[in-house]
Amino acid sequence: MSLQGASIVNTRASGAGGGLARLLRRRGADSVVSLPGQRLQAVVDADAARAALRAAARGDALVFVSPAAVRQAWRLLPQWRLPRRLTVCAVGAATAAALHRRGVAAVVRPSTRQDSEGLLAEAALHGVRGQSWAVIGAAGGRDILPVTLRRRGARVAAVEVYRRAPPRWTRRHYALLETAPRPLLIIVSSAQSLAQIATALPAGLVLALRAGELVVSSDRLALLAREHGFSRIHVSKSALPADLADACGRALARHRL
Repeated sequence: MSLQGASIVNTRASGAGGGLARLLRRRGADSVVSLPGQRLQAVVDADAARAALRAAARGDALVFVSPAAVRQAWRLLPQWRLPRRLTVCAVGAATAAALHRRGVAAVVRPSTRQDSEGLLAEAALHGVRGQSWAVIGAAGGRDILPVTLRRRGARVAAVEVYRRAPPRWTRRHYALLETAPRPLLIIVSSAQSLAQIATALPAGLVLALRAGELVVSSDRLALLAREHGFSRIHVSKSALPADLADACGRALARHRL
């Protein structure tokens, strides 16, 4: 589905949104504006993170919370090979795809909604009493996974493989947003990025984004977007670039009706 005639705002973190931007341009988007909603930084103590990853792999199961968690884990341990006995879980299709690219064939992923709640509904995350689980991601994320797994009787460790930091926007970012041809389609695939674009931009630009078509990667983000004042919201099947681009096409078609 062609995206010709639209400007698309890509809020993925710097270094994580390049593949999506290239796909959007191939689909015909007139303009792709990079507006990273957060920065991803290396952990302070890489040796401690490596040790924590190795210890986690000796347990029963790992949960990767995002594609960034997968990338950063393998950046710390480039030759990491997970034991076949280990249950490996992904919060969403994009995270599962990132694991597949690193040679992890069997990945438990949500079959319904693409978020933590969807993953927790899967059979593999029930009957975990007495098991040792690790949730791999960054500090400051949602705690529903560790809290629920502990409630179900598992021992849960949090393994931090990267850090989140606020974005560093410049006047250039603002100028690109102000001059981008309308309509605007805004892609958001994380709650942290959504909060930043909804609260930290100049008021006029926030209003401009709210007037656009917002494409989010989960039902949970759609609910949060409404709380932030967005009303034209479209939910993608997943955070995979192809699914996000397809959702942009559907949003643009509805905009033209």
